[in-house]
Amino acid sequence: MNTQNCFHCGNNIVKAEEIQFDEKSFCCTGCKTVYEIFSLNDLTCYYDFETAPGATPQDIKGKYDFLDNADIAEKLLDFNEEHTQIATLYIPHIHCSSCIWILENLNKLNQGITASQVNFHEKKVRITFNSGNVSLKEIVLLLSSIGYEPYISLENYENKKKEVDRSLYYKIGVAFFSFGNIMLLSFPEYFEVGEFWIEQYKGFFRWLIFALALPPFFYSAWGYYVSAWKSIKSKMLNIDIPIALGIVVMFVRSTVDIAMGYGQGFFDSMCGLIFFMLLGKMFQQKTYNFLSFERDYKSYFPIAVTKILSDKSEEAIQVYDIQKGDRLLIRNQELIPVDGILISEKTAIDYSFVTGEAVAIEKKSGDKIYAGGKQIGNVIEMEVLHSVSQSYLTQLWSNDVFQKHFDRKYKTITDTISRYFTPALLLLAFVSFGFWIFRDVTTAFNVFTAILIVACPCALALTAPFTLGNVLRLMGYRKFYLKNATVIEQLAKVDTVVFDKTGTITTNKKTSIIYEGTPLNDYELKLLKNALRGSNHPLSRRLYDFIPNQEKSETSHFEEIIGKGIFATADAHTIKLGSSQFLQHLSENTHKKTKVHVEIDGVYKGSYVFNNQYREGLEPLFDKLSKKYNLVVLSGDNDGERKILEKMLPSKTTLVFNQKPEQKLQFIENLQKEGQNVMMVGDGLNDAGALAQANVGISISENVNVFSPACDGILDATQFSKIGYFLKLSKNAMKTIYMSFALSLLYNIVGLSFAVSGNLSPLVAAIIMPLSTVTIVSFVTIMSNYFARK
Repeated sequence: MNTQNCFHCGNNIVKAEEIQFDEKSFCCTGCKTVYEIFSLNDLTCYYDFETAPGATPQDIKGKYDFLDNADIAEKLLDFNEEHTQIATLYIPHIHCSSCIWILENLNKLNQGITASQVNFHEKKVRITFNSGNVSLKEIVLLLSSIGYEPYISLENYENKKKEVDRSLYYKIGVAFFSFGNIMLLSFPEYFEVGEFWIEQYKGFFRWLIFALALPPFFYSAWGYYVSAWKSIKSKMLNIDIPIALGIVVMFVRSTVDIAMGYGQGFFDSMCGLIFFMLLGKMFQQKTYNFLSFERDYKSYFPIAVTKILSDKSEEAIQVYDIQKGDRLLIRNQELIPVDGILISEKTAIDYSFVTGEAVAIEKKSGDKIYAGGKQIGNVIEMEVLHSVSQSYLTQLWSNDVFQKHFDRKYKTITDTISRYFTPALLLLAFVSFGFWIFRDVTTAFNVFTAILIVACPCALALTAPFTLGNVLRLMGYRKFYLKNATVIEQLAKVDTVVFDKTGTITTNKKTSIIYEGTPLNDYELKLLKNALRGSNHPLSRRLYDFIPNQEKSETSHFEEIIGKGIFATADAHTIKLGSSQFLQHLSENTHKKTKVHVEIDGVYKGSYVFNNQYREGLEPLFDKLSKKYNLVVLSGDNDGERKILEKMLPSKTTLVFNQKPEQKLQFIENLQKEGQNVMMVGDGLNDAGALAQANVGISISENVNVFSPACDGILDATQFSKIGYFLKLSKNAMKTIYMSFALSLLYNIVGLSFAVSGNLSPLVAAIIMPLSTVTIVSFVTIMSNYFARK
């Protein structure tokens, strides 16, 4: 009897319930409805990804009515500001490429959905939508209608324990059970024991071995068949094809041997092969998780946040020490690290990091403000609602908007080798089989299977991820935190290093400050202190710490012009601080020192002179770097310190002064047009544009929460003198990758030479294959650790 399958979900159709539509058969109205939705929205190519990829929609009438309650629905939102909402939903049914495709095209099914992004590993989809056009309930119903009903548990939605996938362990257990028992049952024939009872039951034992081999063949090895078949369908040959082919050949050959009475076959080798292959896969997973690119969220944000204590004093704390109920001080241009309630009267928040919209949103006291917004204007106070969210803040740093796209050379090599490896391997296997079949049938099958197994390039594919993952971790231990593994390759290509001066090669902590001008009284110092309170500029922070503690008061107006100065209003007085050009004051500055000029109520008072203290280890660092790199100091200050720097730094160092933020960016762009790979080291505020433009942008962290998503790495200020070490380690990481490539290829050449000559059994090949992975992983780990210590 012919069984008709549903065009959408692939399930068998009960003839009495069959529904015909558009010359296609469906098992129920739900599947037909989904097909109609896809047809109306020109999304029928969904069915090109898989055979019957859909899921049967369930009857969910009334199930999600609780989402009509705005308070309940808000608990599921990651972000909720005006008409932009973001929700992350857990969808258990995500399982293949077609699932990813349709879930990332939800905006075509409903115009209210702005964007959707799938996390395949966690089976989650992050949906950005406009609440004015579509509600969360409507999105959930839409997902359910196309077969992707989300799992929602309000009671413990945030802390829901993920189910552990133990299928690999079960498959290994089945393969090991069959492998062990088949080996035991095969001993009599191995040792050619000829007693009458063995001969009498030989047929029974052989078919028992056949029965024991079925579960590993059909269950444990099933993943290899599926992967190989999908690879063939997509016309992209992967390494699972020769593995699956080897297992099938051994099974068919062994079955023929038993059926024809030639012998017991190779079922022991086949089960051993499957067992050791799965064991190797488990080892890879365990090791990959250990050397995962995901670092502790502490690694991403070593920047301090200002916490207001109960006695109104201020304390800088690490961002991950923030607790619910804490009161935080957020200055101009600072990133809000956690969700909270605005305590201050009003402010403006720029959520472009989250939504892409650059228009600032006005907030008033009592409003909720979300992590990821950038505070614009006067200093504010907020009360914390939740502790820092690892996934949310790191997501900001990894936002596609801030990614730099480069060609990954090692990736190209891996792809090129993989593209030609499988066809060449299959050709070699069949040619060797053809050569041996006329000499020895058993050897021919052994050679064919051994070649397919021993040449598995798993080690080749793991080389780059393991090396870069380990180096990423090692750098994190040394307080150099990179956005992703690609940055390591870019660091290895750097030939020009550009340093900002203020707050980068100078330290914030050891600066001597002298006031020159009309003496300031306590009230004027209070005005200055409160005006400086909202600024994040390195000079502002140093001057704020230098001025004695004063009574705090609100500034009614605050404006910071990046690269120029501050304009503020407090107690009906106007305060201006900044450069002489900003205050339009031409001072008789014969020494051209770094100064912050002061003007109160239009009257020029004087200036604070900064005798900069350069970072410890600056001279040895520049001497070392000058031997291999072009060095540039790019400063927004005047050239008053040129002579000092010329004496301290190597003669080849280029010194450029009086550079505005946009000029810094243009300077780096000009270097790149000349073919140079530029690393910019800056303080993250005035240098944000230059950091984004550079091939690698590194932000120095020294107790200031000026986090720039455009930077590629955050360097703790205490590690400044080790910049040369990190650049060398990056070059050695790439060297390790190419060395391990060579080692992996050498292993394959040696293994294949033994296999082709008939001196390597399939079982030994199956044992050696995962061992090669262990060897490569051990090699890259040992080498990267060696280079790190060196």
